[in-house]
Amino acid sequence: MSVHSRFFTLFIFNTATLSLFCDEPPNIVVILCDDLGYGDLASYGHPHIRTPNLDRMAAEGIRCTDFYSTAPVCSASRVGLLTGRSPNRAGVYDWIPPGKRVQPNAREQVHMRQEEVTIPQLLKSAGYATALSGKWHCNSLFNSDQQPQPDDAGFDYWFATHNNAAPSHAHPNNFVRNGEPVGPLEGYSCQIVTNEAIRWVETQTQSHPNQPFFLYIAFHEPHEPVASPEELVDTYRTVASSEKQAAYFANVENVDHAVGSLQDTLKRLGLDDNTLVIFSSDNGPETLNRYPNADHSFGSADPLRGMKLWTTEAGFRVAGIFRWPNKIIAGQTFNQPISALDFLPTFCTLANQPIPHGLELDGVDIQPLFKGKQIERPNPLVWAFYNAINEERIAMRDGKWKILAKLDLPKYQNIHDGNIEAIRSATLSEFELYDLSQDLSESTNVANRYPEQLAALTRKLKQSYHELLEDSYVWKRASP
Repeated sequence: MSVHSRFFTLFIFNTATLSLFCDEPPNIVVILCDDLGYGDLASYGHPHIRTPNLDRMAAEGIRCTDFYSTAPVCSASRVGLLTGRSPNRAGVYDWIPPGKRVQPNAREQVHMRQEEVTIPQLLKSAGYATALSGKWHCNSLFNSDQQPQPDDAGFDYWFATHNNAAPSHAHPNNFVRNGEPVGPLEGYSCQIVTNEAIRWVETQTQSHPNQPFFLYIAFHEPHEPVASPEELVDTYRTVASSEKQAAYFANVENVDHAVGSLQDTLKRLGLDDNTLVIFSSDNGPETLNRYPNADHSFGSADPLRGMKLWTTEAGFRVAGIFRWPNKIIAGQTFNQPISALDFLPTFCTLANQPIPHGLELDGVDIQPLFKGKQIERPNPLVWAFYNAINEERIAMRDGKWKILAKLDLPKYQNIHDGNIEAIRSATLSEFELYDLSQDLSESTNVANRYPEQLAALTRKLKQSYHELLEDSYVWKRASP
């Protein structure tokens, strides 16, 4: 039995959500950047980078100021987005390297397992066509029958790379289309990815004009190795501090051009009015020169603290823009916590698709925000990142409050049968408390100022973290 057919028998119908269903299920497009900083778009405050298409998308929809990715690192973030669950539950704790050899920490085994239920699987069962174009990075053995691939995760059509575009964004040669290597391509990755997505939409809507679709566009930009069109780089040389910074600025603008191409296509095909488009990033910006090839990493996290791989705000607070003409009230700025974890339950409601009974989700249906209403989030957002650059590995956002905690452990990139007991026995300590409504940059720890609030949030964090840890998947190391 295929991974898809196993899920078709799991669904139950939740009559409480009937009133929220749409008469006509919308097309859904998720656009995800790679390492885009919170402050890298003009609509989020960048003083130089031009992003007119994304700015218009925000003006015609919702710009979320408190949008969160599901992890501060790429693979884990993508798995969380696709499953609506903390990536720890799926056993993806860090970025996934190629599984070329057996490693003592079992990272060669890490992948999004077939047992995970994904957005495209659920939407397929609701009658949607599904496609992926761009970066996959959800397994260690890409395009191999030894691990699930994008089609096993529910994508009818996929055009993807394992990780980064190689050798760079310019003229990549590592794309695979539906299992077949494509070979060298001309152009820049974001345009290549968008053009492929456009061709799929054109073909799909021509052959099945009444079938809704789910399209996941995962750009490689602005992740290193950065390469940008010379004509765009030239326009930033007078404002950038270096040639490499000019190339980074141009890289983000090139993404904006790609988004504009997609928007134009949706309008040309008459799909614009009934298509929900969401734009975001997998995590915060890379630190300049953190590794030898990160010399173009000029992403801005302003005004947040930290960068990618941190559990402070800059690690996972990212841009979040929603647009859906006639369904979303235009011109909104929304400052309540929203997460990519919320995509799965929201999309299922929009598609009239019941969620499998017993599936433990960490996201909620966020449709009320489309009409400018508040979201009911019964549980806080929790992150456990055992390889964080900062000392606080555990973080929680609850309302306006952010609480951080340390774990007396070495850094871990994976959880396996050799370290799980040490992780389970480690205790949370040295709690820090921040009022994000007053202190967006997490500059002032107010734990001593609000002892009762600290005590309540500490209890909640301990409970939430231990529940997550007990449900985290543990990999079994290969025998020597």
